[in-house]
Amino acid sequence: MPADTAYTGHAHRDYLGAKFGMWLFLFTEVLLFGGLFLLYSVFRSRFPMEFHSAAAELNLTLGATNTVVLLTSSLFMAAAITAMQKGSLKLSLYMQATTAAMAAIFLINKYFEWGAKISHGLYPGSEHMSTLPHGKILFYSLYYVMTGLHGLHVLIGLIILLVMIWFTVRGVVSQSDNIKLENSGLYWHLVDLVWIYLFPLFYLIT
Repeated sequence: MPADTAYTGHAHRDYLGAKFGMWLFLFTEVLLFGGLFLLYSVFRSRFPMEFHSAAAELNLTLGATNTVVLLTSSLFMAAAITAMQKGSLKLSLYMQATTAAMAAIFLINKYFEWGAKISHGLYPGSEHMSTLPHGKILFYSLYYVMTGLHGLHVLIGLIILLVMIWFTVRGVVSQSDNIKLENSGLYWHLVDLVWIYLFPLFYLIT
């Protein structure tokens, strides 16, 4: 077998292995958030009025803004991967940086949203929370756990994006070897997908 053929076959196996590993990881993430969504559904069915009342106190504007930010960031991430595959290094870098900037905007918005709630005593374990109806306590507890876990994933995603930018600049990620960038994109799309479910569950309860 020619050396170049053997190398191509080895690279193909590495690519498939990396893709499979990433999809397996994403599956475990889906199970994690899926369990939380199931828990949310159970408590919401038991306390529909309290959940509706608590949701009305959330900042719909910030929630909607973050939704637009994440959806747009997914488009930029997809464009970054496409540009890299076509050999447009500078364009890919620009798109990666824009995606990272949007991740930072999301976290900043979430900081202000959480800060406003905490300043009003609406956080687990607070004296004010203990005076609320049981359904509202459950709502806010799930709100902090689920959006907090998602925010952690956004932060991790931001770090990954910054690493990808560094890898791109250093040549570790290139047109011929972009699996790391592709897998980073898959992770980022999952982060966006989870928020698409979180937004209506917490901000658009009817």
